[in-house]
Amino acid sequence: MKIDNETVDKIAHLARLEFENESKEEIKKDMNNMLSFVDKLNELETSNIEPLIYMSDKVNVMREDDVKNDITQDEALKNAPKHDSDYFKVSKVINK
Repeated sequence: MKIDNETVDKIAHLARLEFENESKEEIKKDMNNMLSFVDKLNELETSNIEPLIYMSDKVNVMREDDVKNDITQDEALKNAPKHDSDYFKVSKVINK
């Protein structure tokens, strides 16, 4: 399979990207290189190899989820520079 300009345009649209003509040629070249690398992997003999599900055989050890109330709400608010009776007050971050 070869990547053409139409395929690059379709993928760019799906990814909400825009490419100039020079950049489009570079992207097309890079995508074709990726596909040729994947095709190279198809040359390997994999009939006796089981599929890899996890990258390691280690098991994730989960701790018990114990609820702890280390400090009260009043204690937390006491250290805040700005607060009202129940919440922290912070500066507006997002402008519309």
